[in-house]
Amino acid sequence: MCILCVQGKPQDHSGSPQLGRRDFLKASTATAAAAAGMGLFAARPAAAHDDDDAPQDSGRRGRRYIIRGGAVMTMDPSMPNKGEFPKADVLVEGKKIVAVGPNLHAGGAAEIDARGKIVMPGFIDTHHHQFETALRSFLADGVLINDGSGSVAGSTTYFEYVLLTFAPQYRPDDVYISELFGGLSQLDDGVTTVHDVSQIHHSPQHSDAAIEALFKTGRRAAFGYFESAGGVAGNQYPFDAPRIKKQWFSSSDQLVHMIMGGEVYLGNQSTDDSWRIGRELDLQIAAHILSPFGIRPIFDSLAAGTGGNGHTAIGRDNLFIHMTGMSDTAWQKVKDVGAQVSIAFPIEMNMRHGMPPIVRMQTMGMEPSLSSDVEVTMTADFFTQMRVAMNLQRLVVNQMTLDKPNGNQNLPDPRNWELPQTAATSNDTGFPYWPTPPGGVPAPLTTRDVLRYATINGAKHLRLDQKTGTLTPGKEADIIILDAQAINVAPLNNVPGAVVSLMDRTNVETVIVAGKVRKWKGRLLDVNLDNLRRQLENSRDHVFSQAQAHPLFPGQFDGRTGLFGNQ
Repeated sequence: MCILCVQGKPQDHSGSPQLGRRDFLKASTATAAAAAGMGLFAARPAAAHDDDDAPQDSGRRGRRYIIRGGAVMTMDPSMPNKGEFPKADVLVEGKKIVAVGPNLHAGGAAEIDARGKIVMPGFIDTHHHQFETALRSFLADGVLINDGSGSVAGSTTYFEYVLLTFAPQYRPDDVYISELFGGLSQLDDGVTTVHDVSQIHHSPQHSDAAIEALFKTGRRAAFGYFESAGGVAGNQYPFDAPRIKKQWFSSSDQLVHMIMGGEVYLGNQSTDDSWRIGRELDLQIAAHILSPFGIRPIFDSLAAGTGGNGHTAIGRDNLFIHMTGMSDTAWQKVKDVGAQVSIAFPIEMNMRHGMPPIVRMQTMGMEPSLSSDVEVTMTADFFTQMRVAMNLQRLVVNQMTLDKPNGNQNLPDPRNWELPQTAATSNDTGFPYWPTPPGGVPAPLTTRDVLRYATINGAKHLRLDQKTGTLTPGKEADIIILDAQAINVAPLNNVPGAVVSLMDRTNVETVIVAGKVRKWKGRLLDVNLDNLRRQLENSRDHVFSQAQAHPLFPGQFDGRTGLFGNQ
């Protein structure tokens, strides 16, 4: 798909003499792979020039550059070849994608050499608590709520400790540096858009600090205006929302927009106020919906239209986070109205939120977006999110297949097995000796599935799919370039497979947001990380000191004091 061609400016897509003709795979191999449905497509390897400078003034009106010769995965199946190109170019002008296709002619545009690289949309995180960055990994052993067991996991809990002990100690400066550093960290990881679920609104100054940091980070974001953790006096949630929107979000042509938080477990009046104000301001309304906190009966009443005070009807403008442990009735309501669901697979599995509802969503014909949730327990790295999502779903459906009634009884006696002398074909019904999935069991997730969750689904769930989520001409250029020649990836045999199963943040070479290059050759631009790290550590030290906690090697939880001590 090429906008230049559509506009009457035909492009020659037949060849590119300046790039050479050698491919990773011979044509016969590529043809055979395509026929077999293996989805192999690869870029030609070539050494990048480390001393190359990033395109100057990228993202500014009229500035043009072209990303040359990469394996391009647009995530737009409406494009030719379902949006997947073994070798293609992406032309960017200003903040928008102008054209995508093989061998584009771009005149005097600056060039980014993407040979041996994968070019794709940036990842989109639909739920991340960035204000907690200074507390990273401190609750790596913990769960959500104290379970009374006295165990380390049952006592080192998120609700009592992070929200009620740490969060009240935050000053506006603490909010700012955690938001900024956490955002830059995810940008470095290739996450170009985030829904920042902010629960640190002790004062208008705290709110403004969080928003200022989101703008300063230079990536696309939704500011989630949620309640103030710890019940600190002076918080004006949700009634400060009109001021916030007017002051910060009066324009729709900016990288950061606003979402209204509306937790249903805070009580009917709080829920009603937040949802009412959100809808009066034409904001999307988000809420954590999960098994603990007695949310199921509350959510059932909202689904039935009998809960709240009149302003809490579940609708298309809702984004629900987790949705673990909810009833069939509630799920049907969510689907019927077109509400969205964000799943945080690693956190739900580790912190006792309940089973991530991916199989339920599949059986209902629904799809989630992905979210990282809290770095106090688990990394916000999106390669981790995709792998865990895929592994958890496949564990569940594979076990459902293995556990089908009498399934294994239908297999031949292993003592009589005779393995075929040639590879099995699609017509070979006698091999492998393996149980068939019973009716109603979803297919195992593929790498393309989780990549869709991590990109275009996230854009749809944040109402941004007209701007981002795919490399479609006319959308804004939120692009990541991934190194496929690195030792943990080479040789490149399967593009979506390599991204999901092999890569990590070290493979994220270049990150572009709205046409502006933010990371180049593995390094964030215009960022003094040493200075920011010192600020983050100073903030951590303040919060820990006020909470009487000890970093580095937290000891056994003391139930009498509610604090951690040294070992």
